Amino acid sequence: MSEKRRTLLVTSALPYANGPIHLGHLVEYIQTDIWVRFQKLRGHDCVYVCADDAHGTPIMLRAEQEGITPEQLIAAVGQEHQADFSDFHIGFDNYHSTHSQENRELSELIYRRHLEAGHITSRTITQAYDPVKEMFLPDRFIKGECPRCGTADQHGDSCEACGATYAPTELKNPVSVVSGTTPVERESLHYFFKLADFEPLLRAWTSADHVQDEVTNKLNEWFDQGLREWDISRDAPYFGFRIPDTRDKYFYVWLDAPIGYMASFKNLCERSDRDFDTYWSKESKAELYHFIGKDIIYFHTLFWPAMLAGAGMRTPTAVFAHGFLTIDGQKMSKSRGTFIKARTYLDHLNPEYLRYYFAAKLGSGIDDLDLNLEDFVQRVNSDLVGKVVNIASRCAGFINKRFDGVLSDTCSEPGLYAEFTDAGTAIAADFEAREYGHAIRKIMALADRANQYIDANKPWVLAKQEGQELTVQQVCSVGLNLFRVLATYLSPVLPGMARQVELFLDIPAMTWDAVATPLTGHTITPFKPLLTRVEQEKVDAMLEDSKHSLKDSGAGSQPARGPLQDDPIAETINFDDFARVDLRIARIARAEHVDGADKLLRLTLDLGGETRNVFAGIKTAYAPESLEGRLTVMVANLAPRKMRFGVSEGMVLAAGPGGEDLWILNPDDGAQPGMRVK
Repeated sequence: MSEKRRTLLVTSALPYANGPIHLGHLVEYIQTDIWVRFQKLRGHDCVYVCADDAHGTPIMLRAEQEGITPEQLIAAVGQEHQADFSDFHIGFDNYHSTHSQENRELSELIYRRHLEAGHITSRTITQAYDPVKEMFLPDRFIKGECPRCGTADQHGDSCEACGATYAPTELKNPVSVVSGTTPVERESLHYFFKLADFEPLLRAWTSADHVQDEVTNKLNEWFDQGLREWDISRDAPYFGFRIPDTRDKYFYVWLDAPIGYMASFKNLCERSDRDFDTYWSKESKAELYHFIGKDIIYFHTLFWPAMLAGAGMRTPTAVFAHGFLTIDGQKMSKSRGTFIKARTYLDHLNPEYLRYYFAAKLGSGIDDLDLNLEDFVQRVNSDLVGKVVNIASRCAGFINKRFDGVLSDTCSEPGLYAEFTDAGTAIAADFEAREYGHAIRKIMALADRANQYIDANKPWVLAKQEGQELTVQQVCSVGLNLFRVLATYLSPVLPGMARQVELFLDIPAMTWDAVATPLTGHTITPFKPLLTRVEQEKVDAMLEDSKHSLKDSGAGSQPARGPLQDDPIAETINFDDFARVDLRIARIARAEHVDGADKLLRLTLDLGGETRNVFAGIKTAYAPESLEGRLTVMVANLAPRKMRFGVSEGMVLAAGPGGEDLWILNPDDGAQPGMRVK
């Protein structure tokens, strides 16, 4: 291998120890595992670690509901997670838990270094308190009526109806989700991390190719808004690590969760000859990569590098974010059976099918990935069974039956074989850049080329002709050598099949460079089917089982890797009610940030003769400058509503699961401001 041997440490985001792994999570772990296996196949020293994220209020409360300790809960969930990962061929070099002695020591070390450097401050804040459970309530554990629009059943930090953001203490008729009682206000001393201290460092780091371009753009928005202090403490009762030199304060789960990467690696070091500082010291020459979902970019590209740098440690080489999973073009749904747990999938289908399908659709960006189940069946059957495995099955029988399993002494098509091995350079570049879809297309083009070669030479016809024995052996030997190259290129994606191919061809563990030389005069073993076709009946059975397997869907500090549809349809209205809604085309004349609002933009809408001021909760999806001049649809006869930031004189229509995945309705350019939408 011509390239220098690299030293890499790779992580995936930590799954929350409060529920099972589902297909949305698996996008990330499969993406990471393919990249790690590719690096190892190339001969690099690549270590892949992960852990369960085991702290926080949800885990404490669920354990209490089940009548067990949090430690018992996270141990049981941890075993389930590891079994699911193993059966999907996710090849962690170490899997640990954030509730570990290594993580406690590292969390305290990093905290103390920041405290001594003056990056930690404290002040008294007012919080909602549940007098029945005798605990302070996180924002998401309080519900009530929105203080802006009055919509009921809204969480304590934002309104899903009008997009308003507010403090939990502003909710009307608030109720504790934990006990159902009315919370009261109490003061508490909290500790804060002064993120703004690191703004120059973070601006430099995020602009130096450590993150994707889409992420850089989002980070620049956050920089422009100003970096706020981060509350890193929680009050007892809380399941986590107590903050040093305090009696009843605990590290917020998001402080010790990323440190869990370090803790898992340290646990590996303690059981091997690896040196922790070689990877984590400020002078480290090792490469450090984090694969994450786009929902946790803020924590991994601002807080995490700041925490590391402030503690005198190295920052990541790169953070790679990916999008969410949709199924058949829609967010995962329990009612449709498309909220599919990893174990439910495994009960019906081969994990290699999903690994291949995800790889065929994954790129290096943060776009969402859609699992179209009809396409899934067709693509796996066509590509893997109909093209790749078909090469081996067509050729192996002749070699086993007529030549005692021995390949020809020479490669009769050196030019064709070189065409396949030369393609490895471009395919490797695609894998390295996480452009798996591009790599798969190149590999499948080669598979077509191999099948064309076999079709053109027709060994089944030659075998019936006298004196063509040598030609049959040569043609089938070339076919099997081409198959070996394809299997090697696919081995990061299909590690289970790769092991079967190694046994079938009787070869050592595959390496990228080994295919430079074809197998000649080599004895293979009898062929056994490597993959069978996907049966639609099994897909249907998986969906049906998913409808009846809703318990423990999971939630936590690191959310499910995909949007989940579980909202009931609102009560029906009659036609007269609907007819009263006046929808008008409006041009966005101006869009600007709203000081103090996390989700709102102030829009000046031109209705073709009058203008309206509207606050829209779309800041997570749109930069203001991208909106100006665009057409949209607004509810023009909505009563003005006084908000903390001013009066909103209408409502802009948008669709999507929320966050960055939110789209304003965008009429054709032929529409004119003021036109009514019918």
